[in-house]
Amino acid sequence: MQSPAYPAAFAFRLDSHSGVPVFRQIIDQVQAGIATGTLRFGDQLPTVRQAAVDLEINPNTVLRAYREMEIRGIVDTQQGMGTFIASRKMEQSKAERERVLSQLVSEFVSRAGASGFTLQDLMDALRDVQPEAERKRRQ
Repeated sequence: MQSPAYPAAFAFRLDSHSGVPVFRQIIDQVQAGIATGTLRFGDQLPTVRQAAVDLEINPNTVLRAYREMEIRGIVDTQQGMGTFIASRKMEQSKAERERVLSQLVSEFVSRAGASGFTLQDLMDALRDVQPEAERKRRQ
């Protein structure tokens, strides 16, 4: 039996010192993968069991993250087939997009500040990431 092909550039990584719950880190990484183009519609995520083994965590933690993403419409789970990145559903209104972006930026700046990074550090890092994200979206 051939193993499923997961996106080669995508792998979950946990930071035990971040203070962010593990299930939340998994969700955040999938959303970041979608945003950068590393994960696209139809890409398959590792199975709950495989992710739990790879990350050395309880499978229920992975299951919780996958279920939360399914509720949000980020992934689709097909019994016996696996969990896949869902197609983008309805577009958000401009006001909703701005609210979500503002919340994300606030959380990002807050987390980074707690880790000792300055706003300039963040802007430099975002500038470095931007060309790579654009390149991946064009592929």
